[in-house]
Amino acid sequence: MRKTITTALAAVLLTALTACGSGGGAADDGKITMGFAQVGAESGWRTANTKSIQESAKSAGIDLKFSDAQQKQENQIKAIRSYIQQKVDVIAFSPVVETGWDNVLLEAKRAKIPVILTDRAVDSDDETLYKTFLGSDFIEEGKKAGKWLLDNHSGPTNVVELEGTTGAAPAIDRKKGFGDTIKSSPEIKVVASQTGDFTRSGGKQVMEAFLKSQPDIDVVFAQNDDMGLGALEAIKAAGKKPGVDIKVITIDAVHDGMQALSNGEINYIVECNPLLGPQLMDLAKKVVAGEDVPHRVVTKETTFTQEQAKTALPDRKY
Repeated sequence: MRKTITTALAAVLLTALTACGSGGGAADDGKITMGFAQVGAESGWRTANTKSIQESAKSAGIDLKFSDAQQKQENQIKAIRSYIQQKVDVIAFSPVVETGWDNVLLEAKRAKIPVILTDRAVDSDDETLYKTFLGSDFIEEGKKAGKWLLDNHSGPTNVVELEGTTGAAPAIDRKKGFGDTIKSSPEIKVVASQTGDFTRSGGKQVMEAFLKSQPDIDVVFAQNDDMGLGALEAIKAAGKKPGVDIKVITIDAVHDGMQALSNGEINYIVECNPLLGPQLMDLAKKVVAGEDVPHRVVTKETTFTQEQAKTALPDRKY
């Protein structure tokens, strides 16, 4: 009798453990649980990105546990540790900044929970801490913006740069790509550069300061649409015409940015596609199943002139 009871209890315990699921494999019912730690809701791009992830998880039958870090690294680390404790099957996140992730990612690795980076990369010497990185080539985006300026400037050109969140991968890489490209022309000079934190209000505030401190501004390079849209407000308030008196280059191609481009207030936009949800869910299923995936997955993106924006806007999904 004692042996029978012991065997029965062991069976019940095993069933309870497997029903909860564990890192590195889906629960017995085949449903995958993903913990996703989002940067925040700082821009139209991020809002579209969040919506894509949430809708794609539902369509893919993945149980999504979602957290908003409000642009604070400590909040993301706390969320990731919570997902580890909950024994989710896979963790995905868009890092607020590049550095400071090794400890928490090592905790996930020891728990045998695979990690997928989305949109932004981490700066770590140990690339085994995550399975794959899905996102844009930010350096290439900066290069595209710089190439348009090279092709369309005439004579000495003073540029002011609205940078994204300090320490964030897109801010670092877009600045590098843009700077490396325009340095081939000594006539183009970045006369001022400051973070607007990827927000519209930040872009407006910094641009107001630039207009007071820099007497001759020819071009604004905003590292995302929202900061560029904020800059437009400041330019118009100063009695100047954006797109004409001061040319504006941005990155993202969200709806509001594309509308301003088609209206002639922005001159050129480099696309950064936020609709990563379907690709992310596909990668999640593969890594949970133990399949090999590329360590780097680059999203396909384009660029838009004013005329191209007019054509693309009616069918724009974000």
